[in-house]
Amino acid sequence: MRSFKEDNPKLPLGSVWLMNSISEFKGKQDLYTKQSPQILKSLVEMALIESAESSNRIEGITVEKNRLKPLILGNSKPRDRSEEEVAGYRKALDWVHKKYESLRITPEVIQKLHRLCHGESWDAGKWKDKDNDIIKKHADGRIEVIFKPVSAKETPETMKQLCLAYENSVTQLKYPNLYAIACFVLDFLSIHPFRDGNGRVSRLLTLLALYQHNYQVGKYISLERITEQSKETYYEALNKSSQKWHQAKHDIYPWFNYFLGTVLGAYKEFEQRAGSLRPARGTKTLIVEQAIKNQVGKFTLSDILGDCPSVSRDMVRNVFKRLAKQKRIKCLGKGQSAKWKLVTKE
Repeated sequence: MRSFKEDNPKLPLGSVWLMNSISEFKGKQDLYTKQSPQILKSLVEMALIESAESSNRIEGITVEKNRLKPLILGNSKPRDRSEEEVAGYRKALDWVHKKYESLRITPEVIQKLHRLCHGESWDAGKWKDKDNDIIKKHADGRIEVIFKPVSAKETPETMKQLCLAYENSVTQLKYPNLYAIACFVLDFLSIHPFRDGNGRVSRLLTLLALYQHNYQVGKYISLERITEQSKETYYEALNKSSQKWHQAKHDIYPWFNYFLGTVLGAYKEFEQRAGSLRPARGTKTLIVEQAIKNQVGKFTLSDILGDCPSVSRDMVRNVFKRLAKQKRIKCLGKGQSAKWKLVTKE
């Protein structure tokens, strides 16, 4: 496919540095996964919730905060289409987590991921039947077509060729693994094979491919949340690298470096959470503190409870009280629904 165009790509020094840094963190992951099983269990639960929420929210699909945890943990049935898609993404994540070792990245697997995400949708798991454009909506209401993906007619064969190109690159060791994954995901997004849900499937495929090359960080840290927090940079890198894609004259490195930065950021966060434990402090307290630290803008106690499914309300309240006393967070109101914010140091 288009991004698998060079036999021996000359990687920029910046990309090589990022890859080497990721390799160093990858070498430590087994140590962290063995030393603190309780905190890792909590991290897995939190990552599942954050991943399902963020990946759907990037596409404009949201659910009420108090519905998120029961939906994702399987304790409640979806009540509307948005909830169905969030619960569906959770099912797809679960499939990837449990079956990644036995899965090959094929058109059939990709269609199943889409089918799991979209549940009862009429075209769940089906390639698009009409041509689609990637558009940008401007503040003044103008709509700009920024990229024309592969046509609906060409999509089935193009997806087949993409999967073969990726498998060939991996089995023949033609590229560094991280480079091959980035090429595959960029081509997938440029093909845009489904009517809707391409972004969500691309993130599931990223997780699957990383798992298969023993980059396990996505199990404990939500890559989708990191992508959401850098959404503008994500779209900018994707736009830059898709220019002249149809002619195979595109520059993959804006996208490749963004992808590497996301993985590296996840590993740094994983080491911070799992590698800095102290026996004198409870693991659940650390989970709550990290959840608060990850908040952007104002948040409530209920928001943190939703992000910390294994922690009781009383414990979360105690952490809030201690952090407020230490002037690390500040309350902006009164009562159960009061808003809070992080106190930034000047």
